[in-house]
Amino acid sequence: MKLSGVLFFPVTPFDAGGALAEDVLAEHVRRGMEHGPGGVFAACGTGEFSALSEDEHARVVRVATEVVAGRAPVFAGAGGPIGAALKQARAAKDAGADGLLLMPPYLAQGPGHGFEAYVRAVAEVLPVVIYQRGSVVLEPDAVVRLAEIPGVIGLKDGVGDIDRMQRTVLAVRENHPDFQFFNGLPTAELTMPAYRGIGVHLYSSAVFAFAPEIALAYLNGDERLLTEFYAPLVRLRGKVPGYAVSLIKAGVRLRGLDVGGVRPPLVEVSEEHLAELQELIKVGLDRVAS
Repeated sequence: MKLSGVLFFPVTPFDAGGALAEDVLAEHVRRGMEHGPGGVFAACGTGEFSALSEDEHARVVRVATEVVAGRAPVFAGAGGPIGAALKQARAAKDAGADGLLLMPPYLAQGPGHGFEAYVRAVAEVLPVVIYQRGSVVLEPDAVVRLAEIPGVIGLKDGVGDIDRMQRTVLAVRENHPDFQFFNGLPTAELTMPAYRGIGVHLYSSAVFAFAPEIALAYLNGDERLLTEFYAPLVRLRGKVPGYAVSLIKAGVRLRGLDVGGVRPPLVEVSEEHLAELQELIKVGLDRVAS
């Protein structure tokens, strides 16, 4: 399974009562698919993976697979305790997902071979992209061993250590040329020039969730968006913990789709910051139109 282009990470909409809004999710995914993403990652970080019940997680993945209808690979988030990760993986398989983005295990940490056993168990259900972030920071030789596990097809980097990633890419691709790496930092576009320099061209675009026109314009070479849109967005994101998700959801609302708020411990975007985001979106769209 080869991914390409911009990877779409939908938000998870909630209604006024805080319940999962499946019809709004379907519309959100439908709108994203009009712009041709290379893959859809449902119930992942931007989709508030950690705030969803097992039932909600399964429903989110099923809605996404039904709307995408085979036009792009669909990956589901999975992770945390091994029992929960396996239930999520099996539910995603039943829903028709093509693979999993495997989040770090929760709290418990073991030696390298313990993590390999964790990954192996989940990869027996569906193909896995490992998410490197938080408690999971892997040395190149560890990724080489993980790449040997049947069903492990890639690594998403949420750490941003370019030196480590360069060494990892070189070590893994020596024997696994089809293994896929992608930049999973928040607002990944800002760091993509550096990642491209080490041979990593895939990235997850949070911006695609609310402004696919901007995300695609950058992909197609409009580097001025880095200065005019992405750098200010990163500064805004850094003002409050959790804005990596809250801002994206607010952006979707500003573009006309009521996806509701975020669940605790995330917080809503302040009125002041919402006005900044609205102006940034206008700047970005004006840049695309010019």
